[in-house]
Amino acid sequence: MIERQLWHPVVASLQVRDAPLACTLLGEPLVLWREPRHEGEAGRVHAWADRCPHRGAQLSLGRVLLHVRGARLECPYHGWQLAGDEAAAQDAPVSVGRCVHVPADPAFVPPVGHSATVFEAQERYGLVWVRLSPPGPELPGPLNEVPLFEQGSDRAWRQVLCGPYGLQTSAPRLVENFLDLSHFGFVHEGWLGERSHAQVQTGQVLEQAEGLIASDCRAWQPRAYAGASACGTEGAWVAYRYAVPHPFAAVLRKDAALGDPVSNAIALFIRPDTDQSCTAWFAMATLGDSASDEALRAFQDAVFAQDRPVVESQMPKRLPIGRERPASEVHSPADRMSGAYRRYLSRLGISLGVT
Repeated sequence: MIERQLWHPVVASLQVRDAPLACTLLGEPLVLWREPRHEGEAGRVHAWADRCPHRGAQLSLGRVLLHVRGARLECPYHGWQLAGDEAAAQDAPVSVGRCVHVPADPAFVPPVGHSATVFEAQERYGLVWVRLSPPGPELPGPLNEVPLFEQGSDRAWRQVLCGPYGLQTSAPRLVENFLDLSHFGFVHEGWLGERSHAQVQTGQVLEQAEGLIASDCRAWQPRAYAGASACGTEGAWVAYRYAVPHPFAAVLRKDAALGDPVSNAIALFIRPDTDQSCTAWFAMATLGDSASDEALRAFQDAVFAQDRPVVESQMPKRLPIGRERPASEVHSPADRMSGAYRRYLSRLGISLGVT
């Protein structure tokens, strides 16, 4: 299953604090836990199967211990201690997840097989990302990494994380909605569009094995900048650029209108929960926006609240990409990016959330 080879966001980094945290990814129960802070920096985050190798108890019910040799996760049932990053008595490295202490028999030296199942984990953009299986040779190179959403070294860009938003629809349905310009004048009328100016320019779409890029996309907006600051009182054509670097992620960059000091970019990152449900976050990057973080989040909440009932109403909830015949949906020239996205999913062999 190619989805297991991809990096997926699972929770916001701030949620993983002193206690173990239970979550699920692609049906796999996980325990996330963080090593204690060291010299003011947040400790490393671990993602393991939420099952003790001894008797199958949930490790997320246990606790984090700080041992002289490093952090450990203690099972709630019999107190088995499983190693984070630490060294053994002979200063040899101990594999992460291995049992290093059995309280009922302190002299017992657990063999290598007495270990929790460990998954890759990392933190980017305020989120914890997890990959359940190593990438296979069929996976395009860029998909080996967390989707790129960087603003270079310019610290003037401010990043704000919005969400999580739980939805009763598939992850691909939500990505396609994010890529769709032609709903602005109806779903977001008065905010991002006007029905009297519903025409859009789909621009140029470049399809690559590792992802999609759309440039020179344009839509009419009733205000030159329809962000949280709402600076701009007259309508204007606003340029958008889209990228799809991952089957369940997309990045929007919105060029500032003439005379507008504000530029922004928004990344949609999705955790696919089931074929017909998902959890999403928006990572916003702004330049020159005077609105507070709270105002930016409120704006994103309001826009998403307009999308939610429409997206959740779409049937089927799984995105039709042509595997079932006859095709259940028809298209227009304004759906150019949508069509490219569906072909991209088909080429990769994505099976979750599509038909």
